[in-house]
Amino acid sequence: MTEGKVFFVGAGPGEPDLITVRGKKLIETADAVVYDALANSALLPAGARETGRPELYYVGKRGGAKDSVTQEEINLLLVKLAREGKRVVRLKGGDPFVFGRGSEEAQAMNDASISFEVVPGITAGIAAPAYAGIPVTHRGLSTSVTFVTGHEDPAKPHTQTNWSALARAGGTIVLYMGVKTLSGITASLLKGGMPPEMPAAAIQWGTHPKQRTVVGTLENIASIAEEQNISAPSIIVIGWSVVLRDELNWFEQRPLFGRRIVVTRATQQAQALSGRLRELGADVIEMPATQIARLDLAPLRTAIGELSRYQWLILTSQNAVAIFWEQLLGEGRDARALAGLKVGAVGPATAGALLEHGIAVDLVPNRFVAEGLLEMLRERDDVSGTRVLYVTAEGSRDVLPAGLNEIGAELVVIEAYRSVADGEGAERLARAIEAGKLDLATFTSGSAVRGYVDAIGDELAVRVPAASIGPQTSDALREAGIEVKAEAKESTLDGLVSAVLSAF
Repeated sequence: MTEGKVFFVGAGPGEPDLITVRGKKLIETADAVVYDALANSALLPAGARETGRPELYYVGKRGGAKDSVTQEEINLLLVKLAREGKRVVRLKGGDPFVFGRGSEEAQAMNDASISFEVVPGITAGIAAPAYAGIPVTHRGLSTSVTFVTGHEDPAKPHTQTNWSALARAGGTIVLYMGVKTLSGITASLLKGGMPPEMPAAAIQWGTHPKQRTVVGTLENIASIAEEQNISAPSIIVIGWSVVLRDELNWFEQRPLFGRRIVVTRATQQAQALSGRLRELGADVIEMPATQIARLDLAPLRTAIGELSRYQWLILTSQNAVAIFWEQLLGEGRDARALAGLKVGAVGPATAGALLEHGIAVDLVPNRFVAEGLLEMLRERDDVSGTRVLYVTAEGSRDVLPAGLNEIGAELVVIEAYRSVADGEGAERLARAIEAGKLDLATFTSGSAVRGYVDAIGDELAVRVPAASIGPQTSDALREAGIEVKAEAKESTLDGLVSAVLSAF
């Protein structure tokens, strides 16, 4: 029997980028992942649900939840998977050994003679205050920090926590799982001698885009949290360092914080836009309206084999670049095959994709649309009478072909791909729209607009205003009845991000 192993991996406080490098590598190479409710599902390998690789096991672990699995059942599952010879990642929110019962699970592995390893994670008790602008220690204000579970009722006759001693100890107190018992905890600390004016804060969903923070004093933080509907998962911070929030509150001050924005780009390209919006504070929902489907590429391979017959190569999208380069390499050729050609790109994104392959383009228009490229081609004296290879999408506008024919160029058009409706995540998106929880949807093409409307329906589509990458996309939005709240001045991702910022 192959010997399996269990890796107890701290998933961090919620923000996916806060997982350790070691933890991320283990998830990517695991045979099975057993994960909790507080482990961000974005950490799970893409496509795992569809392919079954790795195997995914959700074990709940939320107090009172119907889908919560007992600790004994989790232990038995880990033993079973390891004895089947699997590399098992036990993915736990925060750090597995900080109020996570990871040590109990590790004990169970030891008792069963199962090899295991512990990969620490960033615990919410440090991360959530940091994202709320509250250091847990600060010179002159707090020289110590105490982490305490608030899950234990302070009114119990035999509580393990000496609240009176904590009240007198000084330093910062960080409470985990303390929202429901906060009133009793603050009463115990007041009774123990802690001053009622001691600053306090409650942080819900720390490090997530939906993070909420309320601030008060020891005397009133429980009532403030209740009034503001602060619920689990939350971290409570009690100590003088809370006063620094006004100076250090960086996360919630980002320009798009609290905004929910839809990204409709194809799955292969969504990350670039989603990542920029998240850096600015947005809560991004990805609903790929289209995906890229390759067409018959035999004509393209033929053209690649005859590149010496062409004087110009024109590419109008990153997709065209990716497919062209894939076929170029597939034919046993590389960048040297383009040595005798001039290369035109419709915009900087396409030019950048070519530069990644070592090709500096000869022509990029000032206006990043087909009309702009055509204007520049008309001004040149080395286009007329030449042979042009034009790699594009199926059904693209005929602006360039018609214009190049007028100039006198011999044009060979290769349609390499098409955008087809995707709509993955449409049901979740529809629920969010119905609940009125979306602020803006972003679009980078007319085909994305059509795919979006097809996926969620006309009635829901018109409820959310849009930001558009350019005039053609804006026309498609208006034709669908969707309000164009902002249009990029330059048809690039940077331009679209700037348009989103201007919309708010």
